[in-house]
Amino acid sequence: MRAAATPKAPDEPLATIAKLKGAWRLAGLDARASTLGLRSGMGLADARAMHPGLLVAEADAVAEAALYDQVLAWCRRFTPLVAADGPDSMVLDVTGAAHLFGGEAALGVDIIARLARQGFGARVGIGPHPAAAWALARFAHQPILPPTIEMARLPGIFADFPVAALNISEDLVADLARAGLRRIGDISLRPRAPLAARFGADLLDRLDHLFGQARGPISPRFAAPDFSVERRFADGLTREDVILTHVGALARELCALMTRHGQGARKIVLTLFRVDGAVRSLEAAASQTLSAPDPMLRLLREKLERLNEGGVETGYGFDVLRLEATQTAPQKADQTVLAGATGSDGAMIAAPSLAEAAFVSAVIDRLSARLGAVRVTRLHLQDSHQPERAVRHVAALSGAPPVGRARPWRDAAWERPIRLLARPEAVETLALLPDGLPQHFRWRRVLHRVVAAEGPERILSDWWKSPAPDTARDYFRAEDEAGQRFWLFRQQQAGAGATWFMHGFFP
Repeated sequence: MRAAATPKAPDEPLATIAKLKGAWRLAGLDARASTLGLRSGMGLADARAMHPGLLVAEADAVAEAALYDQVLAWCRRFTPLVAADGPDSMVLDVTGAAHLFGGEAALGVDIIARLARQGFGARVGIGPHPAAAWALARFAHQPILPPTIEMARLPGIFADFPVAALNISEDLVADLARAGLRRIGDISLRPRAPLAARFGADLLDRLDHLFGQARGPISPRFAAPDFSVERRFADGLTREDVILTHVGALARELCALMTRHGQGARKIVLTLFRVDGAVRSLEAAASQTLSAPDPMLRLLREKLERLNEGGVETGYGFDVLRLEATQTAPQKADQTVLAGATGSDGAMIAAPSLAEAAFVSAVIDRLSARLGAVRVTRLHLQDSHQPERAVRHVAALSGAPPVGRARPWRDAAWERPIRLLARPEAVETLALLPDGLPQHFRWRRVLHRVVAAEGPERILSDWWKSPAPDTARDYFRAEDEAGQRFWLFRQQQAGAGATWFMHGFFP
């Protein structure tokens, strides 16, 4: 076996091979090899018998899959609706987009030319539906049908196409050939019931799809955005300040578009298409809906400033910039806060102003963009009596409500510690006062003498969550000689008396 480890001469044919059913077979062919009568799936021994000088290299399935995904992402420069279709083709829904490239014919030429510059050979078929485009790309000399074509004309157009244009298996193609059915017209003119009985109903389903009498949905690899704006350039943009200027213009266009629909963005994605085919996507999320271009641009600038980090370079430049709002929410009307609210204990709680709220939101957004959304968190109250389970950390950008009906953390009668241990830690009690509170206790090898205490406050267990709940806890606030204030609790253990634990600290 010869491997293409060194650059080959232009006239030397090259093929990749893969082991299928215990035998080496051709998996891919270059332009030269495809003109020699070789085909994918042919056994390597047969190919070598036809052309002893054939160069071969083992196919790398992982690398080919990664390359396929890159090309799939690159195709989004033509339309956001791109779907995978087998290992060597993809479907683009260009409905309403072809006119941006000068029409269907110009779009097909542009795709082929751009792929050729990246080293790919391609055939493009454009039809009124995916099944027709699939057949045109593989078997038509003029692979473009106008989108306004009447569906009644399709049986006549595809009559002379081989039955393989129905996108059926090779075994079914061979069975049809043995029955003398080699052209689509041979099938379409015959009674359907005998065909279905002999070759299966799938054959007729494929025929109906080709003629536009049935439609099969495509599954886009990338979700369609709620709102999208883009700019295209004849020459690639390489300077960061120029890119930022155009991104700012896109942000203004996107905000104006969303405002007309009463929406604001919760997540935005900036996609930069490089001239050589590379694609870069920068995603930013916001804690509040974005409806103004300046906050949107600040978030994207955090990403663009690190565009060249990690080996990501502008290269020959970006010729398409697209800004999308992938998650949106209705814009909230601004309301001026006229007064504060009253707490459960009668204290006045100062309500934050709109400016303060906007500032906090901007800080959360910028920190999340710079550090990552999972590293910037906030606390959500939980429906639990036990303090260590009463809150959970969630991403600050998350708008998810707390689970259940959470009890308020601050109680009117009992003060809570400002710092809480993740798990209560056992303490050693040396002497107990008449009310049961320890006079001395040792925690983390340090002895503390209690000079003042208050309690108990009884906190019950979450009896509805566990079939064998913990016993109730009696919490005390205790102060030692050094002025340190602790939050201790005792818990009755079956057959072992009361055990004391450290749970938190007061300022």
